[in-house]
Amino acid sequence: MTLKIGVIGTGAIGKEHIHRITHKLKGAQVVAVSDVNLEQARAVVEGENLQAKVYERGVDVINASDVDALIVTSWGPTHEEFVLASIAAGKPVFCEKPLAVTAEGCRQIVDAEMAAGRKLVQVGFMRRFDQSYRQLKQVLTANTIGAPLILNCSHRNPQSPSSDFSGDMALTDSCVHEFDVLRWLLDDDYVSAQVIQPRKTRLCDAELQDPHVILLRTRQGIHISIESFVNCQYGYDIQCQVVGETGTANLPEPASVPVRREAKLSSDILVSWKDRFIDAFDVEFQEWIDATVRGEMTGPSAWDGYVVALTGDACVKAKYSGQIEPIELPECPAFYR
Repeated sequence: MTLKIGVIGTGAIGKEHIHRITHKLKGAQVVAVSDVNLEQARAVVEGENLQAKVYERGVDVINASDVDALIVTSWGPTHEEFVLASIAAGKPVFCEKPLAVTAEGCRQIVDAEMAAGRKLVQVGFMRRFDQSYRQLKQVLTANTIGAPLILNCSHRNPQSPSSDFSGDMALTDSCVHEFDVLRWLLDDDYVSAQVIQPRKTRLCDAELQDPHVILLRTRQGIHISIESFVNCQYGYDIQCQVVGETGTANLPEPASVPVRREAKLSSDILVSWKDRFIDAFDVEFQEWIDATVRGEMTGPSAWDGYVVALTGDACVKAKYSGQIEPIELPECPAFYR
């Protein structure tokens, strides 16, 4: 069976997903697209040589009779509408983050999916599909270093315009990947958040606080420290160290060739998130295609998207209160266990 996919949103990330589905992966075909910029949508269809219909509205893609499943890569505030419409149509939907721009919107999606009685939603938290994170997960699952006690993590971008990380977006748009993948690594939920604002780098706009340090505590008492530094200058650098009862484990570095030259040892550091996680995106979508054809949903769920939104809200509150703020997470419904 070839999964026939409709894509809503043909901007940068939507175009990349269309390309990987068309030219790199197997078992799926893009048959419909839409975008608020119709000319852009038509250009993508022509550029990728797709046999796909261009629709003016996203809801028309969802309701198209030849579309089996949806990918939502439109502007964030439109995600909730399109995901809810996909659930109503009974069609599986892959939604890039955010699932919705508010925790309340995410909860609406959770409730709609449970009412439908079938898991249909996957959220685009691609780090779970990264080989390095999966290797680290295997170490923890095997209890190689004993029970985890502390996590020390960092998320660094070389340079980020304030338009990308204005306001609190470092907490609500960038660190969401840490919020999801660390829950997955530990199989644990957060109970509190604190945000520390260190001395601000001079290499960013005056209105932007950078870096942040986020401190999370889990139900099992694990302490997590996340450094978010979106103007670090030197590269795109994702780090995670787990301190366990009998040892430590570090997230493997991306593959590079160590060079010894002129009395120095050096290795390259990536500068783009796309390069760091390109393989994870491929694995993520191939697994989603395969699971969808089987009638399953095995990746990050709508509930995961809701938990991440609640965590982000608590971090923003903690940033301005200067206090440790509780993360009041409801019990996970049996539907999502």
